[in-house]
Amino acid sequence: MTAVASDPQRRRAARHARPDGDPAASAPAKKPITVDRITDAALQVVATEGYDALTVRRIAAVLGTGPSSLYAHIVNKDDIDDLLVGRICAGIVLPEPDPAAWRDQILDVYAQLRDLYLKYPGVSRAALGMVPTNLDALRVREGLFAILLAGGVAPQTAAWVLDAMSLYVSAYALEQSLVQQRRKHPDQEWVLSREELLRRFTALPADTFPHTRRHAAELTSGSGHERFEFTLALFLDNLTQLRPPPGPHCTTTSL
Repeated sequence: MTAVASDPQRRRAARHARPDGDPAASAPAKKPITVDRITDAALQVVATEGYDALTVRRIAAVLGTGPSSLYAHIVNKDDIDDLLVGRICAGIVLPEPDPAAWRDQILDVYAQLRDLYLKYPGVSRAALGMVPTNLDALRVREGLFAILLAGGVAPQTAAWVLDAMSLYVSAYALEQSLVQQRRKHPDQEWVLSREELLRRFTALPADTFPHTRRHAAELTSGSGHERFEFTLALFLDNLTQLRPPPGPHCTTTSL
């Protein structure tokens, strides 16, 4: 009877032991920390908590490890910013430059970048104040540069306008992200709707703000994306007629 009773116990024990008899061996092996996993975790933090919550310690917590494990793969927080911008740029589809459609192509690529920035609230801050060295970011810049050159824009003019448009796109996405985050908090009443802005502008003293009162509708018109497209069109209009600026004397600090 003893042998019969112990048999299922031995079988049950065998199911929880490795072949060499070590019960601990059945635990799944921990995934190794890699640059891709660090980038995935960083994007997860930004998507769920916003860019302000992004720290090396927070990323390590998502990965179930300590910060020291990350420093075997990254240099510092700025290095993570470079990885984030690169990952976002990896999702951008670049067209074959078309001299007949170069303006629409530029607008499309920057709209893709804008939408990817907005998917991760505040992440466009990672692109501000940095020289893009990530190969995916450089791929996008190369593609935009090629489109402008195909459109007949002088190389020096194309280089400077790329810098200006990239700064605008990053700033636009950052502002939109901040507004959306503030709207989630009921105490942020100063984030006003168009209707409320219109009411306040038309109620201003006419002798002090005559133009604001008279043109309140124009001042508050248009959605964010409509103004986005309008502003980029301002950059692109008459580019081929512009006199090329002097030679480069500064370093670009944006995508």
